[in-house]
Amino acid sequence: MVVAGLTMVVGILGAVAQSDVKRLFSFTLVSHIGYMIFGVALGSLAGLSGAIFYVVHHITVQTTLFLVAGLIEERTGSTDLRRLGGLARIAPVLGVLFFVPAMNLAGIPPFSGFLGKLGLLQAGVAAGGALPAVLVGAGALTSLLTLYVASRVWNIAFWRAPQTTTPPATRLPVLMVGATTALVTIGVLLTLAAGPLFQVTADAATDLRQRTPYVRAVLPREVP
Repeated sequence: MVVAGLTMVVGILGAVAQSDVKRLFSFTLVSHIGYMIFGVALGSLAGLSGAIFYVVHHITVQTTLFLVAGLIEERTGSTDLRRLGGLARIAPVLGVLFFVPAMNLAGIPPFSGFLGKLGLLQAGVAAGGALPAVLVGAGALTSLLTLYVASRVWNIAFWRAPQTTTPPATRLPVLMVGATTALVTIGVLLTLAAGPLFQVTADAATDLRQRTPYVRAVLPREVP
């Protein structure tokens, strides 16, 4: 649990300090691994179920954001926030492709990020004790700072006026745009399918907690 808390808080503080989009997303990736560690550390059915759900959410959303960073670099030639601006006007589709997964990562309702965090924080509250309570607070703080980081990128890169001469309009790579759009769609579908998915993750968590069948399947029944 201590590792989970440090991972969440130190990681997101690292993201706050970044001025490059790719480095910023790298720190949010590290930070949100802390949520998964938290669920595993709890060891409860709810904790493990929430961690498994969050793995699926996190892989999808972070991959999407890294693809968006690639598209920003393709369009502007840079991912440095100090050189970016005006993307909402010159590349509105790119703005949508960033905004949806960014809000999902920040845990804004009703996205899957909110549902995953809610499940983990509820598991922490149900566990009781001082350390889980501290971790619940750290998780809530990390979520708020993630929203701050996402809003900062949006305000600087997309809303403010361009800081440098914007390269002439170019056609973004079709495959990159298609892949990013597909992942944005999958991220939204995770929200719509959250109920059945949580049932699947609960079944998986139950299997993880039942060690005897695994031991019997792996180890020989009779050891000479």
